[in-house]
Amino acid sequence: MKSIVTGGAGFIGSNLVDRLVQLGHKVIVLDNFSTGKKSNLHHHNKKNVKIIRIDIKKKAKLNKYFKGVNYVFHLAGLASLVESLKYPNKYFETNVLGTLNIIDAAKKAKIKKFVYAASASCYGIPKKFPTGENAIINTMHPYATTKWQAEVLIMQLAKLYKFPAISLRLFNAYGPRQSLTGAYKSVFGIFLSQKKAKKPLTIVGDGNQTRDFIHVTDLVNVLVKAALSKKIGDIYNVGSGKETKVNTLAKLIGGKKIYISKRSSETNRSLADIKKIKRDLSWKPLISIRDGVKVMLKDIEDCKVA
Repeated sequence: MKSIVTGGAGFIGSNLVDRLVQLGHKVIVLDNFSTGKKSNLHHHNKKNVKIIRIDIKKKAKLNKYFKGVNYVFHLAGLASLVESLKYPNKYFETNVLGTLNIIDAAKKAKIKKFVYAASASCYGIPKKFPTGENAIINTMHPYATTKWQAEVLIMQLAKLYKFPAISLRLFNAYGPRQSLTGAYKSVFGIFLSQKKAKKPLTIVGDGNQTRDFIHVTDLVNVLVKAALSKKIGDIYNVGSGKETKVNTLAKLIGGKKIYISKRSSETNRSLADIKKIKRDLSWKPLISIRDGVKVMLKDIEDCKVA
């Protein structure tokens, strides 16, 4: 099998590349390295993984890499909430127009499956928990809007032209190679970078807000299952189906804590309803937040986290 992973040098993408290689796939990584790191892929040889530095906005240069490809995993995109407020045009160009370019190349190649990494941010501040795929869409910043707009386009193509696509709305992913620096780090990344620097953990608000954390190993497994499934035109939540208080996460990571004022645009709760994906794809998350944190802390101690 031959697969393309856009954004394959990033946190989730590089973990997916590892899994695909384990399964015997030849993988082509398309990445502009704006946030992805070559070091995330240095353990692969050129026979199994071909790395192409390319921007998905450059449509004319994409087609040649899709010849003979069976599966496309589209993970590339800009993902900072704060930056999207400053540069909405940039986010639209990359996340929407860039996605259209990848779709166009994939259609010409007559691939078996297109797996899109969508975002649970499309739900905004949900009113119902756990939050199902039919929940009201309430995008609250350009990042969420552009990720959802791309999903809408993909689903329309699946419906109108039987384009073999499936969309996975990812909740809060964490795990090996998670970014601990820059604008793209999550609460998990912020806590770990503070822990590594021996600084207090900064908790926004009272810390009783919850997040649905999904370990990247569980996430990668479901990305592969989605590609191999016969489902087309379906949208699935991908989370653990469990909510963890930010205070609980801070306690698991350990160390001193300081509290700062809450941002009004933040949701108090995040909890994925994953009944649909468990039923349709025979998948369930296996790694608990407690076990996942334990491994991450060991990686920090062993200097495996950059």
